[in-house]
Amino acid sequence: MTVKDYHKRFKTENPKPKTQKSKNMNATAIKKIIAQGEGISVEFKTATFELPRNVFETVCAFLNRQGGHLLLGITDNGDIDGVIPDSAQAIKDAFATTMNNRQVMKPTYYVSLNNVIIDDKTVLHAYIPESSQVHAYKNEVFDRNQDGDFKISDNADSIRQLHLKKQGNFSENIIYPYLQLTDLRADLIKRVRLLANNFRPNHPWTELSDEDLLRSANLWKQDYKTGEKGYTLAAALLLGRDNVIQSILPHYKTDALVRKVNLDRYDDREIIKTNLIESYDKLMAFVGKHLSDKFYTEADQRISLRDKIFREVIANTLIHREFMNEYPAKLIIENERVLVENWNRPHGSGKLILNDFIPFPKNPVIAAFFREIGRADELGSGMRNTSKYVTQYTKGKYPEFVEDDVFKITIPIQEPTVKTSSENEGTIEGVIEGVIEGVIEGVTKGVKQKLVTVVQAIQADEGKRLPDYEKATSLKEKSLERYIKQLRDADLIEFQGDAPKTGGYYLTEKIKEKITSNT
Repeated sequence: MTVKDYHKRFKTENPKPKTQKSKNMNATAIKKIIAQGEGISVEFKTATFELPRNVFETVCAFLNRQGGHLLLGITDNGDIDGVIPDSAQAIKDAFATTMNNRQVMKPTYYVSLNNVIIDDKTVLHAYIPESSQVHAYKNEVFDRNQDGDFKISDNADSIRQLHLKKQGNFSENIIYPYLQLTDLRADLIKRVRLLANNFRPNHPWTELSDEDLLRSANLWKQDYKTGEKGYTLAAALLLGRDNVIQSILPHYKTDALVRKVNLDRYDDREIIKTNLIESYDKLMAFVGKHLSDKFYTEADQRISLRDKIFREVIANTLIHREFMNEYPAKLIIENERVLVENWNRPHGSGKLILNDFIPFPKNPVIAAFFREIGRADELGSGMRNTSKYVTQYTKGKYPEFVEDDVFKITIPIQEPTVKTSSENEGTIEGVIEGVIEGVIEGVTKGVKQKLVTVVQAIQADEGKRLPDYEKATSLKEKSLERYIKQLRDADLIEFQGDAPKTGGYYLTEKIKEKITSNT
């Protein structure tokens, strides 16, 4: 049976192939890459039934040079031959096994192949980013040019130049010989294991010791020019104790501010000096505290636009900064925008255009670590995702990305203005306010506004529980519980369901009738 016959039969027997599409690139984007043809950053390989033997030479070369797209199931001249669907998972498993094998790929690097269906054929795609280290496959070092992969193991000068290139580009690789495992937080290492396993079940990190995990994540390095070896700056920043990080980088911090009323100073401020994992948590919490969320559905699932946007923005500012510079990273929330800044090692200057943007890794080891725990995606996807969700958050406005010594991201926002009772007259908000004033005595203006927010959240999405409304209203758990109790005591909302985990909150007929008759 020919490959063509197999694809025809498979299409007949499986009209909707149950394969997982690439998380980051769809069929249209892959077709554009194929149309460009092979080059220094694009490689095609046929892989009908099994993994090509020379695929890891290409992976190694991409890691060592400038990264690139690897496409399996494509002939050298760009024809879409496809991978036999029944063999796709075995090919992906074999690829992952080799990439994680320290005896074969040195150092290891976590990259996964993703299925993409193009013209009813299965293609496997991976974007291999430029690594901050020099990699070898079966003890051979490969580099890349327009003609493909070439071995440089016997050329000492080429290898030396490759090492110098990596050292000059990535400060995350600076080795601290006296930095010990005890200087890193064991509880944080345990936590990243759980995050990685939650993101990708049966993640290899779950079976590794702390030391092996750090080595497999390329947080331990040996400089073959000087003989120096040990844990790197990336290890300290990701997992180090706070006093260790401050000892290495006294200037390191992220400054989160709100400037809406007091424009000369700030309304709220948090200076964050901890590791990158917990810095992410603190910055997301700061944004959640000061920015509203909006109801939005995608593929019939309710998602948080605010979290989608700032997951990308915050990960970007933590990952892609130049840590050796004393310029502090900043996240500033203003009335009509959020401004994010961090010191950068630019590859150009000016505004970045989405369709023409070519991503460059700034700290590949840290970026790869964030990808493994589900807090970052493929290089360049953050800009695409941010643009996509900001237009929904702001009714058509776009974010702005500026590449320079200071990298700047500007996110336009449209925060709801607070209305007075007279301004609310005749609106749903006004009706709800009136009902609340009539049944809850002595309620202050500020509390009344919070109660209205809770009622509107429940009205927009009935049957949900506290955590869902906590996200929707941006209220803290204890505050939300207090407002929920007030509304239940006033018989404006009720809990329906047999158990806390299966039930949810609904508006009572008492308030529904008022809203219906007055709007």
